[in-house]
Amino acid sequence: MGEHDWLARRFEGHRTHLRAVAYRMLGSLSEADDAVQEAWLRLSRAGGEDVDNLGGWLTTVVGRICLDMLRSRKSRHEDPVGAQLPDPIIGRAGGIDPEHQVLLADSVGLALLVVLDTLDPAERLAFVLHDMFALPFDEIAPIVGRTPGATRQLASRARRRLQGSPTVPDADLNRQREVVDAFFAAARGGDFDALVSVLDPDVVLRAEGGAVPAGTSRSVRGAAQVAGQALMFRKFGAGGVPRPVLVNGAAGMVVTKDGVPQTLFAFTVVDGKIAEIDILSGPDRLATLDFEPLG
Repeated sequence: MGEHDWLARRFEGHRTHLRAVAYRMLGSLSEADDAVQEAWLRLSRAGGEDVDNLGGWLTTVVGRICLDMLRSRKSRHEDPVGAQLPDPIIGRAGGIDPEHQVLLADSVGLALLVVLDTLDPAERLAFVLHDMFALPFDEIAPIVGRTPGATRQLASRARRRLQGSPTVPDADLNRQREVVDAFFAAARGGDFDALVSVLDPDVVLRAEGGAVPAGTSRSVRGAAQVAGQALMFRKFGAGGVPRPVLVNGAAGMVVTKDGVPQTLFAFTVVDGKIAEIDILSGPDRLATLDFEPLG
């Protein structure tokens, strides 16, 4: 086996882990793949003969690449109205494939990724690498150009931002599905009171800045307001076929027309109530996602 093939095989042994790191950092599956590929290019140029801990070295390289990508996003001053929600990982209602299970370890739901998107890039890096992947602060510090103590503070600030956010859904998937089904039944029936009954009083609904029904907002908070929005969204999906799916391991629903996904609903169910709803709309946007056969 040549040196290049030997190095490539060693890298492939870390690819799934590196993709998981990049997904948490970027919230984009395609950008995560780009970051992992760039890490391979840097390794192939540098060679790995002098690297004692290849996994740790690659993790810090991917972290540095992702940090640069996040900072580039902020420097473009992207219009928040047109911003995209993080890429969801979609599976059939019956379960998730093994590769997706690695990506979703540590309860990486869509709600958590939404909150991570609000963090400063350096805070996000410190939190992801330390709290999710147990990388020591003295190894993270050179990536963000801070001392280990200052890097610890970055992760601490990130934790405070995450506290109180309903980012982890109920563990009982069947119960989640019952709540989601009740939500759709109430929406189809135009039953406002039934909708309110399955919503947390502080529920948040977010619709990606793409195609949304006329007269609706992209961000709504409160049970009554979200229930009213849901009654309008039911018309948006008229003629479509709702199919249960898993969205980042939690109960969700996709509406298809002629077998083509049109609208994806992601739910965060906490204590038997819907705490968050994230909606991605439009066949062009959904075409960028990896839907398993819905059959």
